[in-house]
Amino acid sequence: QVQLVESGGGLVQAGGSLRLSCAASGRTFSGYAMGWFRQAPGKEREFVSAMRWSGIRTVYADSVKGRFTISKDSAKNTVYLQMNSLKPEDTANYYCAAREGLLTTNERSYNYWGQGTQVTVSS
Repeated sequence: QVQLVESGGGLVQAGGSLRLSCAASGRTFSGYAMGWFRQAPGKEREFVSAMRWSGIRTVYADSVKGRFTISKDSAKNTVYLQMNSLKPEDTANYYCAAREGLLTTNERSYNYWGQGTQVTVSS
């Protein structure tokens, strides 16, 4: 059974940085796409970034491009989201997600989800 556990959220001032981690377990993820999504209060969940576990292609939402970086450590079975130059509008609950198959930004295509980690950016 696939399990995704996020960590690394917290409270940070605008302009600061955080690194989120997503520890994945339950199977080999070489054929999977891994994504990060976020949901702010009163808003729908939105795509942030994604990558294939195998390969180098990455995708970012326009709102985070140039500030966020997705990466992975295969030895640790962990996906990261490095978030720099944080803005108050980045405040949200951040979710890690996984799907077997091609990389996509469509959250409905992801089968497995973590419980989320809260990121709060103060102005």
